[in-house]
Amino acid sequence: MYFKYGEKEISYLKNKDKKLAEVIEKVGFIERETEPELFSALVHHIVGQQISTKAQATIWERMKNSLGAVTPEMILNASENEIRYFGISLRKVEYIRDFARKVHMGEFDIDAAEKMDDDELIKYLTSLKGVGVWTAEMILLFSLERPNVLSFNDLGIQRGLRMVYHHRKIDRKLFEKYRKRYSPYCSVASLYLWAVSGGAIPEMRDYALKNKG
Repeated sequence: MYFKYGEKEISYLKNKDKKLAEVIEKVGFIERETEPELFSALVHHIVGQQISTKAQATIWERMKNSLGAVTPEMILNASENEIRYFGISLRKVEYIRDFARKVHMGEFDIDAAEKMDDDELIKYLTSLKGVGVWTAEMILLFSLERPNVLSFNDLGIQRGLRMVYHHRKIDRKLFEKYRKRYSPYCSVASLYLWAVSGGAIPEMRDYALKNKG
């Protein structure tokens, strides 16, 4: 499954921002995979914290193949050592098992979570061990497909903003200016900023301040 968006969001963003409109024209339609099951999506993100995308993909594939499905029950039925064997650190195993236990015991209500507004849900998700604001925002975007997510803490978003608008640094005030401009379709803007950050438009460069050695 891919993040759903279409002409309504594209037209809105193009009309709001000429530079982003040029990016959208050059990049074209973006297919970004989503993971609709909130439990497995959050476990996937915890697995991927502070490791490479390639390592995350390898561990995740190994985990799914062994467990069959990444559910609270399957996590709790596996021993700590079994989960570690997939290539997951002890601390992450503790986070994952704690999350599984809370869902299993009803201490974390996934159905209720999915009905919360964005700010409430971020607060709820970050009450879990090992889940910070950035991880929560990625769950909102890539699991629940919330339409208005732009993460200040995401390095790719920061880099994309610098590249598109020729800024040397993105502080909170500048970030809020763009967030308000893109709203209520920040999530689609995020997809294009990530594309730019990843080199989708080769002639664009990063204007970041250089550290003096």
